[in-house]
Amino acid sequence: MRPKTLLLLVLLAAAYILGTRAGRERYEQIVGSVTSFWNDPDVKNARKKAKRAAEKARKRLA
Repeated sequence: MRPKTLLLLVLLAAAYILGTRAGRERYEQIVGSVTSFWNDPDVKNARKKAKRAAEKARKRLA
């Protein structure tokens, strides 16, 4: 299984478990926090920089 797929499945399972244990309201709060973090401008810039660095490294290896 690809690492990305495995990570996604683990995150989905963790979100499901946290949501069912804490109730729907807490689950929505967690989802909102994760979404606001993911959409934060600083995080977006960091993702773009990491992607560019990964592409440069991939090109060097090819």
